Amino acid sequence: MKKAALILSIIFIILTFAGAGYVLYHGGNVNAGFAAVPMVFALVCTAFYRNKK
Repeated sequence: MKKAALILSIIFIILTFAGAGYVLYHGGNVNAGFAAVPMVFALVCTAFYRNKK
Protein backbone atom coordinates (compact mmCIF):
# COMPACT_ATOMS: atom_id res chain seq x y z
CA MET A 1 0.00 0.00 0.00
CA LYS A 2 2.87 2.34 0.77
CA LYS A 3 4.43 1.77 -2.65
CA ALA A 4 1.11 2.51 -4.37
CA ALA A 5 0.84 5.81 -2.48
CA LEU A 6 4.33 6.77 -3.64
CA ILE A 7 3.58 5.92 -7.26
CA LEU A 8 0.28 7.84 -7.19
CA SER A 9 2.04 10.79 -5.60
CA ILE A 10 4.61 10.89 -8.40
CA ILE A 11 1.90 10.63 -11.07
CA PHE A 12 -0.10 13.47 -9.53
CA ILE A 13 3.02 15.65 -9.23
CA ILE A 14 3.68 15.15 -12.94
CA LEU A 15 0.05 16.03 -13.70
CA THR A 16 0.39 19.15 -11.55
CA PHE A 17 3.36 20.41 -13.55
CA ALA A 18 1.61 19.54 -16.81
CA GLY A 19 -1.46 21.47 -15.67
CA ALA A 20 0.64 24.45 -14.62
CA GLY A 21 2.35 24.42 -18.00
CA TYR A 22 -1.04 24.31 -19.71
CA VAL A 23 -2.28 27.30 -17.71
CA LEU A 24 0.90 29.27 -18.42
CA TYR A 25 0.82 28.35 -22.11
CA HIS A 26 -2.66 29.81 -22.41
CA GLY A 27 -1.69 32.97 -20.56
CA GLY A 28 -3.83 32.27 -17.52
CA ASN A 29 -7.08 32.35 -19.51
CA VAL A 30 -7.99 28.81 -18.51
CA ASN A 31 -9.03 27.55 -15.10
CA ALA A 32 -6.18 27.17 -12.60
CA GLY A 33 -7.86 24.00 -11.39
CA PHE A 34 -5.88 22.12 -14.02
CA ALA A 35 -2.90 22.51 -11.69
CA ALA A 36 -4.56 22.84 -8.29
CA VAL A 37 -6.66 19.68 -8.25
CA PRO A 38 -3.81 17.23 -8.98
CA MET A 39 -1.67 19.01 -6.37
CA VAL A 40 -4.30 18.35 -3.69
CA PHE A 41 -4.29 14.64 -4.57
CA ALA A 42 -0.48 14.64 -4.62
CA LEU A 43 -0.40 16.14 -1.13
CA VAL A 44 -2.89 13.56 0.15
CA CYS A 45 -0.89 10.67 -1.32
CA THR A 46 2.38 12.07 0.01
CA ALA A 47 0.92 12.49 3.50
CA PHE A 48 -0.42 8.93 3.40
CA TYR A 49 3.00 7.67 2.27
CA ARG A 50 4.82 9.49 5.07
CA ASN A 51 2.41 8.37 7.79
CA LYS A 52 2.45 4.70 6.73
CA LYS A 53 5.83 3.85 8.32
